[in-house]
Formats: sequence, C-alpha cells, structure tokens
Amino acid sequence: MEKYWVARKDEIIEGACKLVSVRGIEFGIFKVQGEFYAWRNVCPHFGAPVCKGAITSTRLPSNVYEYKLGREDEILRCPWHGWEFDLITGEHLVDPSVKLRRGKLENPEDGRENLEKGELETLTEDIYVWL
Repeated sequence: MEKYWVARKDEIIEGACKLVSVRGIEFGIFKVQGEFYAWRNVCPHFGAPVCKGAITSTRLPSNVYEYKLGREDEILRCPWHGWEFDLITGEHLVDPSVKLRRGKLENPEDGRENLEKGELETLTEDIYVWL
C-alpha cells in the first residue's frame, strides 16, 4: 500500500465536501461533528457522482408551515435521483442495507478504525489516503 497526501485538516469544513482523486479513484472527504470521513464518489443506485450532491439535514415532525431540522450537515443527497445517505454511517436513510462505498478512516492518535475500502489517515494536520 502507498500513502497519498490529499488535504490539510483545516481545508475540510463542516457542511462541505472536498473531492480528491487518488490513483483514478475519486473520494469525497467530509468533516461531520469534528470527525473525518472518506466516501467513494459513486452512488450505489446508478453510479452518480454522489459526493457532488447537497449536504443537508432531515426534517423533524412539526406543525403546518413550520420546518424543524435535525441532523444538520449530516445527510448527503445524490444529485441525480435524490437518494439520501447518512454521512457518518453511509447508510441510505430509507433502506439501511444500501450503503455508500466507503474509504477506511484511521486515526492513529486514538487507534480507532472505521469505514472500508481504501484508508483515510489523519496524522498531525494532514490527511492521507492509503491505496
């Protein structure tokens, strides 16, 4: 496996995506609640560039003409057909068995690993993808 520098931590802001390409594989790098996530830029529905979609929230039950939002900046909406995915788990909001293809995130500072396929590593102020 080789390590590829993709960004500095301060370049990734909540509510936005940084698209990076590593050896021809495109990833969207996201920061959600202070944690970093790398998702393959491929929607499981029809292969759309999902990371180019809107980062949004869910709507909570509310009165008529009242819009209460929940999970702000945690939901990614596919630009082609509007499928919505949880940016933390990658799960489709309606059918959790449908998931985004994930990059593997490893934070050596706390030893925690999560995500799959490819490895996103945060060292000091830099973010690397291992392939």
